Amino acid sequence: MRVVFAACVLAALLVACGDSQRVYEDNTDFNERVWMVKEKPKFEFEITNVQQKYNLYGNIRNTVSYPYARLFYTYYLQDSTGRELQKNLVGEFLFDAKTGKPFGKSGIGDLYDHQFLMLKDYQFKSPGKYSVTFEQFMRMDTLQGITAVGLRIEKAESAK
Repeated sequence: MRVVFAACVLAALLVACGDSQRVYEDNTDFNERVWMVKEKPKFEFEITNVQQKYNLYGNIRNTVSYPYARLFYTYYLQDSTGRELQKNLVGEFLFDAKTGKPFGKSGIGDLYDHQFLMLKDYQFKSPGKYSVTFEQFMRMDTLQGITAVGLRIEKAESAK
């Protein structure tokens, strides 16, 4: 048992060390494998270096049972006072529209992971706490086949 625990800790450390660009990453899992319209995952993070530029990504995990080729969602970037800094409706392909072949990385059975660039080389004006909220925009209350939504923030290559 101790050997398994030590191996897991070592693996976690190796993964963490290999991702030096990541500033923040978190995901919200939908236990029923559906994204309800009332569910609006919110991710809170802190920015300390305003000289650095950042790339913000939306993480999406879907199953092959997702019934459409595309997914539409809106993201809202807000500062700590709730002031909206960015808002955008995003439409991304999860499957090839002609063949139906799934895009993304598959690691476990019928699950596919995607990272979609939302903001490139974004520079925060002041240090502090921020949040990004996701809202599904597919004109239905229950969106089948979406199992998780998340946010990744990483340092952009073009830092000052």
